[in-house]
Amino acid sequence: MLTGEGRIIIAPPQPGAQPCAYNERTTWHDPEMAAEPHAIPDAARCGGKAQRADAWHWRLVATGLCFVLFGLGAILVGTMWIPLATRLAGRRGDPRMRARAAIRRGMRCFVEAMRVLGVLTYEVRGVERLGRPGQLVLANHPSLIDAVFLLAFVPNAACIVKQALCRHPVTRAAVRAAGFIGNEPTAEMIERAAAALAAGECLIMFPEGTRSVPDAPLAFQRGAANIALRAAAVVTPVYIRCAPTTLTKAEPWYRIPPRRVRFSLEVGEDIDPRPHREGAGGGVLPLPIASRAFNAHLRERFRQALGPPVAPLR
Repeated sequence: MLTGEGRIIIAPPQPGAQPCAYNERTTWHDPEMAAEPHAIPDAARCGGKAQRADAWHWRLVATGLCFVLFGLGAILVGTMWIPLATRLAGRRGDPRMRARAAIRRGMRCFVEAMRVLGVLTYEVRGVERLGRPGQLVLANHPSLIDAVFLLAFVPNAACIVKQALCRHPVTRAAVRAAGFIGNEPTAEMIERAAAALAAGECLIMFPEGTRSVPDAPLAFQRGAANIALRAAAVVTPVYIRCAPTTLTKAEPWYRIPPRRVRFSLEVGEDIDPRPHREGAGGGVLPLPIASRAFNAHLRERFRQALGPPVAPLR
């Protein structure tokens, strides 16, 4: 077992933990988290003011630097890295998979850059269970960089992205090369997402459709449930925790929290969508009715895992 900043710990099961069909591997990037993997500091659970700590001024500068690095990296990956990787591969393999692999490596580098610069620390649990054929990965969306973490750790995954990213000059080349799916128009998005799952691709999606509102209940749109019932082989929730909150909806990048952010991504138990397609008599339910019920089931699953909303630390 290795300890220390930025190293990997293969953690034994926690005392009293429920048995799991998978061997969970935990990747730690903060020694304090390694000692208490599920601990969230008390300060993150309460509102009010907090004194600035963890080299606040440096973190402000480093956060701005990370935004610049992300923009330059997106241009480099989209205009040089992906075309070069695709050309070198020739006719071998799917060019979209090559593009996704390049994006994944780029996102991993960016996550590590944020950690090394002291902007955040993170932990990922159960990552080996992600990236399966026909798997719909659903996650809550507390922060702007949630997609960065998911794309960094989920192999060969397609993703539902904002339509604006399909047109933005910095991101459109990478988005198109990877075959990511824009979220508008909704009907077309649902059809394309279902087709991707039916073809055996892994798909990442945020059921909320946008970032969560701090200190408010989760509000899931029915699109994710609809797609799951149409074509998903399995639905896997990923519970994202961010303490203290940062880069929330309508929050500028320079409004950084008083202390270093901790991200936690926990892969939950798989959900079989097949029983949710059937009614009490065993017949197939109409899709709108089944989607509404399954959406409520997903929202409750996330609510139980994440707990009630708490006021953000400011």
